[in-house]
Amino acid sequence: MPLVAELDLPTFDHTDPALSGSGYRAAMAGLSGYDGWLAAGPFGSIVLDRESGEFFLRTKDAVFPGLTIGQLFGIDDGPLHQEIVNNIININGDDHRRLRNLVNPALTPRAVDRYRLVMREFLAQLLSAVPAGGRCDFVEAFAKPYPSLTIAAVMGAPLADAPRLHHWSNWIQRQFDATSLMSERELIEQAVTEFYDYADRLIANRRRTPGDDLISALIQAVHEGDRLNDAELRDLVLNILVGGVDTSQSQLAHAVRLLAERPGQWELLRSDPVTYAPRVVEETIRFEPITPFTARITVTEIEHRGVTFPAGSILLISAWHANREPPDEFDITAQRSGRVLTFGAGIHYCVGANLARAEMQEGIAFLAQRVESIELDGEPDYGTPSGIYGLESLPVRLGF
Repeated sequence: MPLVAELDLPTFDHTDPALSGSGYRAAMAGLSGYDGWLAAGPFGSIVLDRESGEFFLRTKDAVFPGLTIGQLFGIDDGPLHQEIVNNIININGDDHRRLRNLVNPALTPRAVDRYRLVMREFLAQLLSAVPAGGRCDFVEAFAKPYPSLTIAAVMGAPLADAPRLHHWSNWIQRQFDATSLMSERELIEQAVTEFYDYADRLIANRRRTPGDDLISALIQAVHEGDRLNDAELRDLVLNILVGGVDTSQSQLAHAVRLLAERPGQWELLRSDPVTYAPRVVEETIRFEPITPFTARITVTEIEHRGVTFPAGSILLISAWHANREPPDEFDITAQRSGRVLTFGAGIHYCVGANLARAEMQEGIAFLAQRVESIELDGEPDYGTPSGIYGLESLPVRLGF
């Protein structure tokens, strides 16, 4: 079997700052790989189809390269090093199973349902602040504050701390972006340090006075006589914060953009929000994944589809390509059969996926019930797919 390095692969640079908006979509749609499933990127290979994407996300012979990235950038001590080493995405085997057994019950669909009422309250508050004419930047008015308020409520933190939680999440998330690590490492380190101090105080408070919140649930979590210690609690809460603010903000903003561009889909949603809001969420996650690329590094030699990947090979699994189903349209009535890889797959499937889905479902259903129309009121300001693919701004006009 040929080594992956010996193949004549098409190239694609996902870190190109010019990749944005329609240009990004055109570049992704135009990328066809070796035998349709493999291309070359600046750091390794890019996997372009669902079958192979799921294989590399599920195999035990490939892991998330967070520890490797830390080593490459010389992150060998300090709070960021501690966070990388203790991040559940970088933990495997029995240690990972133990942590998931303790945290999963607190984030089941049924467990996160108890936060839906407060989500609706936040949405009502945010809508009441929109000017009478309905013109606003959806990102600033809704998509940015809503997940931060929700995660504060979920954690049992004061709602006044929501902006700080958003700030920390935004900066800590940048550890997964090589460009940010090169130029902004000090600020990432500072955010980790500040959040650690904050979380320690919050955990100590919840030990004294438990509540109906995630931290209290994790303090009380027991599996086969085992419990989480304070350091494990702190890092799990950080993981949930980082995974549940910027991502939810970006995915919700894309959902509203897609609906604003398709009035017929919006009207269908408004005709039956209970039925169609979950479909909007699933179709948005499929069609416009805000984590277009998920990294893995092989820990041993792997042979797959006639290609040999030596140990240490870096792969980027393209959820954008893996999620595609012809015809490639955003359609909330379509019956989809394929597995969506936006939240990953296998043992490292996103721990907060149920919370993210609930947030989006409530946000979309609320808008459909309260707003007659959503129209773009200017050009969206797109981010790039290196890291979280979000929207910097989304000017809209809401019709009441």
